[in-house]
Amino acid sequence: MSSGNPEMTEKIRRLAKEKNAIILAHNYQVPEVQDVADMTGDSLALSVKVSKTDADLIIFCGVHFMAEAASILCPDKKVILAVEDAGCPMADMLTAEELREEKKNLPGVPVVTYVNSSAEVKAESDICCTSANAVQVAKWTKSPEVLMTPDRNLAMWVQRHTDQKIHFWPGYCPVHNNLTVRAVEKARQEHPEAILMAHPECPPEVLDMADVVRSTGGMLDYAKNSSEKRFIVATEVGLLYPLKKANPEKEFYPASPEMICQDMKKTTLAELLRALETERPVVKVPDDIRVKALRAVERMMEVPRD
Repeated sequence: MSSGNPEMTEKIRRLAKEKNAIILAHNYQVPEVQDVADMTGDSLALSVKVSKTDADLIIFCGVHFMAEAASILCPDKKVILAVEDAGCPMADMLTAEELREEKKNLPGVPVVTYVNSSAEVKAESDICCTSANAVQVAKWTKSPEVLMTPDRNLAMWVQRHTDQKIHFWPGYCPVHNNLTVRAVEKARQEHPEAILMAHPECPPEVLDMADVVRSTGGMLDYAKNSSEKRFIVATEVGLLYPLKKANPEKEFYPASPEMICQDMKKTTLAELLRALETERPVVKVPDDIRVKALRAVERMMEVPRD
């Protein structure tokens, strides 16, 4: 457990109970925020879980597109993003207008959009995907060609696992995309016995080095079920905390200590408490966009898992 601030933690929990609020925290959040949350995990999985609760208020400790996803799936609930300017550089690399123009260049080609995207972009898409099910979703379209947005690295990973032609938008997650082969080689030299787990948002040359490629939730499952005791983790460093918490007898090392998402780290206990007290900022996806985006998300949920 993190040391955190026991007094503030208790105040947050008490206030959340009074307001019938549920606190969601992404796996990349700081330890004390993960510890105070009612649910932790991948962004979309959190929104799906909370949609099945009777909470009136959702406090999302993450970034803007995640709070939008909660609004899309929970239109009857008030959704608060803990820190107003916590955004996602990759999601910002594609606008709905840009996607509409790209669709004109590829008429009839289905659009598969990563959930790490704005509600407006989801609304312009045929179906969404996560980093865990992107390959299955692409195949499910049964189309010889697919346009994947906004992450090029995830799209190139999918291309390796399908005979379809994958067109992609040139977006990327700076945290993952900046991971170099040299940094991974250094981590492997320091921990030669460790299994390398990499997120598919990493560049292809890094994924070539990985023993397993998984989403954050997939990494948690793999580490839990593996007989291995040491792991190098090629994703945002925040994941090391829940990995260690769930597997205290195992060791986890960052592929690079520089894999830090500054937007994810903006949420502190103080910011979380302020959001609970003020119930601001509210994230509400307009209904005309929400309905279209929800359709793309629901289609994804119909895709059978392997």
